[in-house]
Formats: sequence, C-alpha cells, structure tokens
Amino acid sequence: MEIQVGAKIGARCKISSHTFICEGVTIEDEAFIGHGVMFTNDKQPRATTEDGRLQGVDDWQVEPTRVGRRASIGSNATILCGISIGDGAIVGAGAVVTRDVAPGDVVAGVPARSVKSRINAPA
Repeated sequence: MEIQVGAKIGARCKISSHTFICEGVTIEDEAFIGHGVMFTNDKQPRATTEDGRLQGVDDWQVEPTRVGRRASIGSNATILCGISIGDGAIVGAGAVVTRDVAPGDVVAGVPARSVKSRINAPA
C-alpha cells in the first residue's frame, strides 16, 4: 500500500494491501478500502508542459477526493479525482467511479452506476 504526503486518513479505517492513496484524498472515519483500490488526483495528467519540459509540482493542481464516514470501497475499484463518496456508500469491486456517490448509495460497474440505495446509511 502507498499513502502519499497530503492524503488524510480518519480514525478506525481499514485499508487493505496494494492500495494507492494519493495526495488530495481524504478518507473519513471508519471507512473500508479494499485490496488494490486506486485513487487519482489529476484530471488531465501529462508528463510534460506545452514547451516540452518535464512537469513539476507547480505545473498541475491536485483535485481533491472525499470518501465519507463508514463508506466501503471494494477491491480493485478506481476512484477518479474531484468526486465525493458519501457517508455509508458502497462501491462494488472493480467499479470505476467517475462521479459523486450519494450517501448510502450502492454503485457498481464501469462506469459506476447506482444499483440500490441503503436505508440505514449513517447520518
């Protein structure tokens, strides 16, 4: 697992092996992150600038991502940057999350779509 500088992890979270949590990701308390979950933090990644020099830290802007309290993300899911996964939401294994997930919602697929809403999601 790799957790980069600038990532924030809440209390009592479980983060499984082979997961990549990059700068700009906030994971709130009691969240579950499965094996091999990948987060991104750049919507248009490039190796070089327009003039051909290697991009540095000042050449791009981190897009923040939030994983809500008690949310669960299944193994091998990919979470694109700039989105929020709501409190108590569940992301199915292998899903590619490209947009916000509502609190208590269950999403799956590529791209991830709602498959049901859980009634007892945390407040």
